[in-house]
Amino acid sequence: MGRINPERKINNIMKKKIFIIITLLNLFFSQLVNSSEQNIYEKIDLFGEVLEKINKEYVDEINQSESMDSAINGLLQSLDPYSAYMSPEVFNEMQTETSGKFGGLGIEVSMESGVVKVISPIDDTPASKAGIKAGDYIVKINEIQVQGKSLSEAVDLMRGPVGSAIELTIRRRGERKALTFKIVREIIQIQSVKADLLEKNIGYIRLTSFNENSDTQVEKQIKELEKNKNVKGYILDLRNNPGGLLSQAIKISDFFLDNGEIVSTKSRKASENRKWFAKKGDLTNGKLLIVLINYGSASASEIVAGALKDHKRAILLGENSFGKGSVQSIIPLKNDGAIRLTIAKYYLPSGKSISEVGVSPDIEIAEETDEFRIKTETDNQLNYAMKLLNG
Repeated sequence: MGRINPERKINNIMKKKIFIIITLLNLFFSQLVNSSEQNIYEKIDLFGEVLEKINKEYVDEINQSESMDSAINGLLQSLDPYSAYMSPEVFNEMQTETSGKFGGLGIEVSMESGVVKVISPIDDTPASKAGIKAGDYIVKINEIQVQGKSLSEAVDLMRGPVGSAIELTIRRRGERKALTFKIVREIIQIQSVKADLLEKNIGYIRLTSFNENSDTQVEKQIKELEKNKNVKGYILDLRNNPGGLLSQAIKISDFFLDNGEIVSTKSRKASENRKWFAKKGDLTNGKLLIVLINYGSASASEIVAGALKDHKRAILLGENSFGKGSVQSIIPLKNDGAIRLTIAKYYLPSGKSISEVGVSPDIEIAEETDEFRIKTETDNQLNYAMKLLNG
């Protein structure tokens, strides 16, 4: 059996990455209205020239593969905080995570101004138990500065064997000094829907993410709670829910609506703009509904909260949501990696975009203490909602 030439293998990898960069450059520059075709190819030639000069003249020997990954990431992250490149390894791990079980800390993150920003911690995970909060900025990972690294590089630093420890240095709004958290990595099991009967007459539904079967679980829990004749109202808890599938947000919104627009999306091509409407049939028969939101409520959570607020179907209680009003698509690449690319923006029934603004609560109730934990004695937001329903 013949041996594979390592140098040839490296060259093949580099060719694939150069092809990816050229493809992305074409995609990027095609969005510039005033750019001529000539200018596009001049830019691509310039990139090749810069790459050649770096390889020949830079003071230290560089890892060409890593440099190409950084170039691809830089191009995508110049578009918005949510577009990113996933290497074959990262893409494979992401596909594993969608099965609902994976190792890690349990946080949803994005990149903002060169620093990793926590969108939200996931319930009952090491990050949540340690006290990581939505809006925290991760500035160091095990004494390694995050500034200047890509999102995928930072995520790679946070990954590690189950049972191993990691130290995160956090900057938090309202805190003068940086905070340090030591967290032990665990197998992350996501249970997207939990339900309970509170005070014998309030149906409580906690939705932590919008996965493939979230709608089925929510529908099942509502129908089970509706069997209890004492139930007078519902609390839909979307706090620290970073979002997920748009289709799930539409279906779950529809459970509480009889008619009207739920959400619309607008992309570059007018022919691809879409609107979704509710079908007749409120599963709760119009019972009182309070939706809990906070800064960790993002994307699909904001679609549900915004639609129910615009139709005056629910009272929103808590804090302003995150403000992620865009739709990303995972686009596989020839090297077995992928790109996460923003393909559309979504709009609430009122026509408002929540990008960078978020959805505001009807009743603003902030977390009272640093010891605050969802659905515990310290949960003043949930306690207020229960008093409101039984008032």
